[in-house]
Amino acid sequence: MSDRPDPGILRARMRRGAGAALVVLLAGAAIAVFATAVTPRGGERELASGPGEVASAAPGVTLAASPIFVHVLGQVARPGLYELREGDRVVDAIAAAGGLTEAADPAGVNLARTLNDGEQLAVPAVGEAPAASAPGVAADGRVDLNTADVAALDTLPRIGPAMAQRIIDWREANGPFSSVDDLLAVSGIGAKTVEALRPLVVP
Repeated sequence: MSDRPDPGILRARMRRGAGAALVVLLAGAAIAVFATAVTPRGGERELASGPGEVASAAPGVTLAASPIFVHVLGQVARPGLYELREGDRVVDAIAAAGGLTEAADPAGVNLARTLNDGEQLAVPAVGEAPAASAPGVAADGRVDLNTADVAALDTLPRIGPAMAQRIIDWREANGPFSSVDDLLAVSGIGAKTVEALRPLVVP
């Protein structure tokens, strides 16, 4: 009698072993899928801790501040009209204008003061008295549409001598400006120009 196992029995044993291995493999895969589904991902940041709580902003993301317009002149490198941000200070406006000149008197302005929209910032020279308001210019530096002459209106962006004269002619023909929007009635002035002038003028 031969000691070699019957080939049929061997095939049956192999089929049973392969089936058991497949069952173990499928069970392991199912456990892995379940664990992945119920476990939070470590790389995700929690935005809110509970109902009614506001999610914090992502790191490095800040809300944009409202723009303001400031007319910087006097002893700065590049006098002109600058768009800054609400909350900026005099030192920021001077930096935007290229910094102080060698003749500037830093003590002539309060570098820490918070800026206002539409103001005029004049940096004096050493020994120079603060500049008085020009005719047609309000105390806060804005141009008064109802009293300004051609020279004062000519300091505004997008307004040259010819356009300044048109504004005066309209004022004389139609009476005082009641609002900045009245500028739309002046020939050659459109909505974009009015929006640029709005923070710089008073009716």
